[in-house]
Formats: sequence, structure tokens, C-alpha cells
Amino acid sequence: PEDVNWNQGSYEVEFDKGGLIRNGKIIPKIKEKKFLVNPFNEIKNSYRHGINSAMNRYRAIFISDIHLGTPGCQAAFLLDFLRHNEAETIYLVGDIIDGWRLKKGWYWPQEHNDVLQKLLKQARKGCKVIYIPGNHDEAGRQFIGMSFGRIKIREDAIHVTADGRRLWVTHGDMFDGVMQHAKWLAYVGDWLYSVILVANRWFNGLRLRMGYPYWSLSQYLKHSVKNAVSFISSFELMMARETKHRKCDGVICGHIHKAEIRDIEGILYCNDGDWVESLTALVETKDGELRIVHWNKIPHQPAPVKKLAYQPEPLESAAAPLETVT
Repeated sequence: PEDVNWNQGSYEVEFDKGGLIRNGKIIPKIKEKKFLVNPFNEIKNSYRHGINSAMNRYRAIFISDIHLGTPGCQAAFLLDFLRHNEAETIYLVGDIIDGWRLKKGWYWPQEHNDVLQKLLKQARKGCKVIYIPGNHDEAGRQFIGMSFGRIKIREDAIHVTADGRRLWVTHGDMFDGVMQHAKWLAYVGDWLYSVILVANRWFNGLRLRMGYPYWSLSQYLKHSVKNAVSFISSFELMMARETKHRKCDGVICGHIHKAEIRDIEGILYCNDGDWVESLTALVETKDGELRIVHWNKIPHQPAPVKKLAYQPEPLESAAAPLETVT
């Protein structure tokens, strides 16, 4: 029918054999008609019509704890973030690929590959990309000082902001007492954390179907447990004191999956969060201001499957009417 826009999605139409003739054309009987929204077309249309299409440009972007290779990685949200945010320098502050989980079993969907391809593309376009391995991708530390695909691998880095502040950039696992003195306990904790993330994934799957944004159950539990809160506070204090010892104005790290910007004993402490729980990145604007960007909602998520009723116009002839689809 002329009143239906056939370019908005995918359609499946079943026809009976034979049909009616109107104005010299064969009009088949329609048994059933289904209207299916194509999610890829929806995403393309949303970009085309300006939904979330504005590009944010920063002086620097800091991303850590992506954990590619795990079901808990929210790669779709990160891809959407990378499509709408650019920077002169991108720092990958550790735990980009989760080697611990990949050793236990291979998990690598296309979206995880797309994240790496997007970062490589940024580097090819002239963006300075610096990769600082963490504890989950510690295998990358054997390549410190080298470059792969124009991505430089470093143990740590010093970032100088537009207003002249010197910020030490490191993953932070070297100042985690559990990692340094009881690594076996860290593996046990990682397993328990993975179990919580499975529950978190199912929980948020239901939320997204109901139209609610992403909300981290695992992060809520972690911040509600007194011992976890105490560990985070101790970690932040140790990072601040080490930064002061290195004669820097502040520190940018990851590791504990808790995005934060605050002053600790005169030192600017910044944590860029993660892409498993908080879905955050740290950015520096052109004038040197540091901000935490939360990216927990994709505005062009595909709509649910719909059925489209088709009611034909009445025929002038005495032929049998077309079947109406409900």
C-alpha cells in the first residue's frame, strides 16, 4: 500500500497463489504480514536525523577497565561513546583485554572486535593513543616501550593539562595490597565478581526491555559493603600519597571500577571508572577542565517487533474482498 513507508524496516509477506486483478495488475491475497524493525537501519536513521549525532571533541580521553573478552563488558555502550567523542590523545589505562578470563574460556563477540578496530582507526587518523597495561592484561607489559598499529605501550605516563598541571597516569594495581601479597585471593575475588556480573547482565536485560537505562547492581552491592568501601578509601589514599612522592599535581587511574574526581591531601585524585559497571570515561576539555562522562544509555536502541495491520481499499468489482490481517 502507498501509505506504508517500506524503507523503515524489514518486512515479511506471505502470499496465496492466484489473486485479484485491479487496473490490469495482479493483487495477491495476503495471508499474514509482519513488520520487523531492523536495528541496524534504526541506528543509521538515528545518526542521519541527528539523534545523538553531535561529536564531542576533547583534549584527552581516559578509558580503563573495558574487560574485552568477558560477557560483562558493555561493548555496545563503549562503541556508541567512541562514535560520538573524539580527542587529541586517548589513554587506555589498563584492563582493556581480560586475559584472566580468556585463559579459562574463549569469548570474543564481534562487538569486542569492533572496539579494537575503532581505537586502531582513531590512531590511524592521527589521534595519539597510549596503552598502559593493567593486571588483567599484564601480558602486555612485556611489550612496554613498543608500538603496535600506532598505539604506544607504556608502563605509565605523565599527562600535562592545558592549564599546566602534571598528572600521573597509571592503572593502579601496583598499589593494591591483595594483588601484591595474595594474588590467589584476587583470582577468587575475580570469580565471585564474575558470578555477580552474570546476575547483573540478566537484571539489566530486563531493565532495558522495560525502557530503563543501564544501572549496575554489582556496583551498588560493592559500594554498600563496608569492607569494600574501606578498601576503596585505602586505595585512593595510597595513590594520592605516591603521586605526591612523584611530585605530580594529580593522578589518573582505574582498577577499582569507581569513577571519582576529588582532592586527597592536596592531590587531585581521578579515577576514570570502567565499562563493566559504571560505564564512564574521564575527559579533559580544551581549557583543561577534567570531567567524568557517564554513558549509560544508547538513545537509538531498536524498537520491539511490531505487527502492522493491512486493510485494503474496497474493490469496485464484485470480486471477493482481500483478507484483513490482524
